[in-house]
Parts: sequence; C-alpha cells; structure tokens
Amino acid sequence: GGSSSAAAAAQVIGQDEAVEWVKKDRRRMLHVVYRVGDLDKTIKFYTECLGMKLLRKRDIPEERYTNAFLGYGPEDSHFVVELTYNYGVESYDIGTAFGHFGIAVEDVAKTVDLIKAKGGTVTREPGPVKGGKSVIAFIEDPDGYKFELIERGPTPEPLCQVMLRVGDLDHAINFYEKAFGMELLRKRDNPQYKYTIAMMGYGPEDKNAVLELTYNYGVKEYDKGNAYAQIAISTDDVYKTAEVIRQNGGQITREPGPLPGINTKITACTDPDGWKTVFVDNVDFLKELEE
Repeated sequence: GGSSSAAAAAQVIGQDEAVEWVKKDRRRMLHVVYRVGDLDKTIKFYTECLGMKLLRKRDIPEERYTNAFLGYGPEDSHFVVELTYNYGVESYDIGTAFGHFGIAVEDVAKTVDLIKAKGGTVTREPGPVKGGKSVIAFIEDPDGYKFELIERGPTPEPLCQVMLRVGDLDHAINFYEKAFGMELLRKRDNPQYKYTIAMMGYGPEDKNAVLELTYNYGVKEYDKGNAYAQIAISTDDVYKTAEVIRQNGGQITREPGPLPGINTKITACTDPDGWKTVFVDNVDFLKELEE
C-alpha cells in the first residue's frame, strides 16, 4: 500500500518484494513436533513397525522434558519427527483438528502385517483409496496419533505428509502460498464424502514432505487438543519471514531473533486456523546439528 505511517516506514520489506523473496527463499519442512506419554514405547514402535531410525535424543532435566528425533535419514536432508516427553505427563488429548501423518512405504500390506504382529492398531485395512487407485491403510501409534501408509516406490522423503483440518480452505491456501511461499500442488474435492483437500508444499509431492489441508463441508471449528504442537520450516532470514507473515494476516507468536543459550535464530507464528509454525535459520539449524 501507499501508506506513509510509522508502521509502514518500519517495514523491512515491501509487499511486491515480499512475494518475490518468499519464492526464492530456501525453505524446507524440517520436522513436526508433538507430545507423547511414553517416549521409549513410541521410539520402539516407530523403529520396529515404521522403519524409522532414532536420530538423536536430548534430555533437559531443568525444564523437565526430553526430545527424541526420528526419521528415515539425516535431519539436514529429511523431514523428521520431534517427539516431546514432559516428565510425568502420560497422556494427551489429540482433539479433532489434527488429522494424520503420512508415510510412504513400498508394501502397505506387509507393513500392516508387521504392525499387527507387534500389537499395533490398524484402523483401516490396506486397499485402494476411495474413488482412486493408490493403496493406503491407516494405523495408530501408542498415543493414538493416526498414520496413513501410502504405497509408493522408493522416495527420498518417506515421512511425506502432515494432515491438518481447516475451517476455510481458500483462506488457508492463500495464506500458505503468500505468507509461507508454498505451492498449491493439487486440490481435490470429494462431494460424495463432503470434504476437500489441498496439498501444499515446497516441491513435488512424490519427493517432498507436504502439508495436507482438509476442509469438511460446513465445519468451521475444531478442538485442537494439547498433543500436536507445530511444524518447523527453514528460512534464510527469520526477520523477513516474520514481516511477510504479518503482511499476510498471520500472528507472530515469537518475535524473530536468537534463542537464548543456543543462538539459533527463529520466529514463530499461527495461521488463520491457529496452527503453529516455527521458522528456523538455515545456517543456525545446520550448526546445531553439528554439535
């Protein structure tokens, strides 16, 4: 806009420049953070049933929590999960807003058999997706988080989606495109089952982790519970990132700047539906991994 207010003068980046910059910024989905009631049990399930590797673990006794990072390859090149265990908290409410995590496997039926053999919960048997060809199944982990198993050939990014429900799909798509620089990879309306999905991401679905947004006809609000936390995304500049998010109606929940103690620069925000995202400086993130 042409406003000459103090607020406009303080802007780091103009709106046209912002659109261009966000597209060029080196962004990648780094990890998804959520809370679990029994860390060892979850690690065992993810490694034995889902084929993940335990990448690192850090205990912060003074803050009374432990983190564990698991995934299908090194954190500098793969989307991974970051589990949080808070001392003494044995269960969480997943709520109705969180959907599922997606994992690409080469043989869904075989994976499901393994999960059953290990005493896991299968909520949808392997078979073609409604009105489509791809073979999927749904399972639950020990805390009740749902995982969609998707049959796919070898892929660089097996942990391939996070599905979250939103109350206004077009509004959400617009926000993720403009504020986050994501691409709308595909959109599918399913009137028979009264829902629409949109796949958002930083590259093609078969090679990158994506955010799957689901809109259920007529449902504007969901209960977020207290289990799922946030997604972390990398950026070359957390300050510009925060500015662009503000320009596009996102709420900044943590001002951009270094974290005390580790100096990693981050900023955090919520989207129009209240979903939280943390942006992490690319260089700082890689430094943190080296330690």
